[in-house]
Order: sequence, then structure tokens, then C-alpha cells
Amino acid sequence: MSERFPDFRLGKVLATSFTGTLSERHGDAVERIPVPQRLVDWLTVSGLAVESCTTAQLERAWELRESIHAAATAAAQQDPLPASAVQVINDYSVQGRAAAILTPDGTRQWRLSSASSVEDALSVIAADAIDIISGERDGKLALCASPTCRAAFFDTSQSRTRRWCEMNTCGNRQKKARFNANKQKGLVAD
Repeated sequence: MSERFPDFRLGKVLATSFTGTLSERHGDAVERIPVPQRLVDWLTVSGLAVESCTTAQLERAWELRESIHAAATAAAQQDPLPASAVQVINDYSVQGRAAAILTPDGTRQWRLSSASSVEDALSVIAADAIDIISGERDGKLALCASPTCRAAFFDTSQSRTRRWCEMNTCGNRQKKARFNANKQKGLVAD
């Protein structure tokens, strides 16, 4: 699997994109931020540039990521939110010094403090998680239909019936597997 990050932008849901940095959770898991520099890279691509990251900050980022995943999964299944995950998300949300700013073209961007730290960036991700899990954003949390993925994603499609976290990965894999199975059964012509 490619070591490049998927194209995460603030136009996508930041919190669920962040949980996607550990993919194939129910298969051969792929960690996309295994070292501090990869977290710096991911945050930069996501519009939350920081100068550096320590191993301890990376471990805190993983803690937030897994808490968001647990809470988003529970919300998607309409189960009670895990209290420990809620506490971690809330703690991270209040500890940063990021501010939302309006750009001249009418979009929101995040401005981190002048000494932009990983904690500031994580607070933005936690706040985004709160928005989607609490229902403040227009859309619905769902779980990827891929049995090896099961990632929580935020469905903003008009019908709210999206099945895959990413069509380019999980969706295509499932379609290819179904095609190959039908071909073996003789249901597809060569």
C-alpha cells in the first residue's frame, strides 16, 4: 500500500480523515503516521502546519485518533458513546490555542498560535470530532461496508446512503472482488 497520504483537505471531515490514518483496522492494519515527522506531514496537508513533533506528541495524537474512532463508531451504530473516549476528545479540544478565521473567499481556515504546536492542531481535530458526533454538521456518521476496514466516515451525500469510506480504495476493492467472484461463477463474459 502506498506510503502517501490520501488527499485530506479541510473540505473533507478532518476528524474522520484523521481516524483514517490507521486503515484496514480489521485486516492487515496500515499505520500512516508511524513516526513524528509523518504526523507533521499529515497536519500540513490538512491545513494545520506545525514545525515539529515529538514521540510523546505522536503518542497523544494516536490516543486522540483512537478515541475519535471509538466515539464515531459508537455514534454511527447509535450506541452509547464510550465515556473514556468522550473525556479524551473533550480534553484535547480545550487544550489548544487555534482560532477559526474567515478567508476572503468565504471559507474557514484554522490559524494556529505563532508557536504552532501539535496540541493546537489536535484541538482543532477534537473540535471537529465534537461537531460531527454531536450532530452539529449536516451529514451522518456511517461505517465503511468493507469487512476489513469498518472505518467511521461522515456521509454528506444527498441520500446519506454512501457505503464506503473511500470509493477509490474500499469501494473499488469490493467491486473488484464481486466482479472476480461473478467471473469465477461464469456470470461475467470474458
